[in-house]
This record gives sequence, structure tokens and C-alpha cells, in this order.
Amino acid sequence: MDEAAMDALIDAGTALAGIEIKPHWRPAVRMHLSVNLALTATLMTMDLPDDIDPAPVFQA
Repeated sequence: MDEAAMDALIDAGTALAGIEIKPHWRPAVRMHLSVNLALTATLMTMDLPDDIDPAPVFQA
């Protein structure tokens, strides 16, 4: 994903969540988004069986 597309995704996500991103934070946010997108792409290649159970919910 190119920088302009990432910035558009950041802008849309932060607007939806009501979060303000300071201009000097943007490079770090873009870097973390890039890492998360790469990890997600890896996970999406995994075949999971249909009968797999979701993880239990833990509450403190």
C-alpha cells in the first residue's frame, strides 16, 4: 500500500474513532499500520477449519 493510501486509511479510521492525530505522529502511525497490514496478510493465508472454537473471553 502506498503512502497516500495509508494516509487516507489513517484519516478515515481516526475520523471514525474520533481520534486526533498530530502531524508529527503520522510517520509512526503509518509505520505501525504497515506492520499490522503485513501481519494480517500473513494470517489471511492460513486455512482454518470450520469447526475451530473461538478463544474464551477472560475478564479481570
